[in-house]
Amino acid sequence: MTATESARAAALVAAQAASDKHGTDLVIIDVSDRLPLTDCFVVVTAANERQVGAIIDEVTERLAHRGIKALRREGERDGRWVLLDFGDVVVHVQHAEERVFYALERLWGDCPTIPFVDDALPVAGSVGDPVAESMPTVTRA
Repeated sequence: MTATESARAAALVAAQAASDKHGTDLVIIDVSDRLPLTDCFVVVTAANERQVGAIIDEVTERLAHRGIKALRREGERDGRWVLLDFGDVVVHVQHAEERVFYALERLWGDCPTIPFVDDALPVAGSVGDPVAESMPTVTRA
């Protein structure tokens, strides 16, 4: 069994929200074959406690806007690894040290990942792409 479409969509919304708050190393793991309680893990790295807070606030707000409310929040007081449980999707926001130490990607390495493409990044060759904009325009006679 694979993650439901609604879980995949919610995970992608959560990942985009985290990316918009400058979360890094975003990974979405489909754990539906291994865990009966959830379909997807979204794992993201934050640089500091303030960024952890910004990411969890943005993820919570974006999913709430879609009618998905957090069932549980853990680790918020310490701000080093916060877990947001939305039922079908669990979001892990970690400091880099916790990310390396707990290595969730390695732990769930036999599970497939769901591709995430950041909507905020310019597409190569498009307006806003610094590489494309720095290239000279060639005209032919």
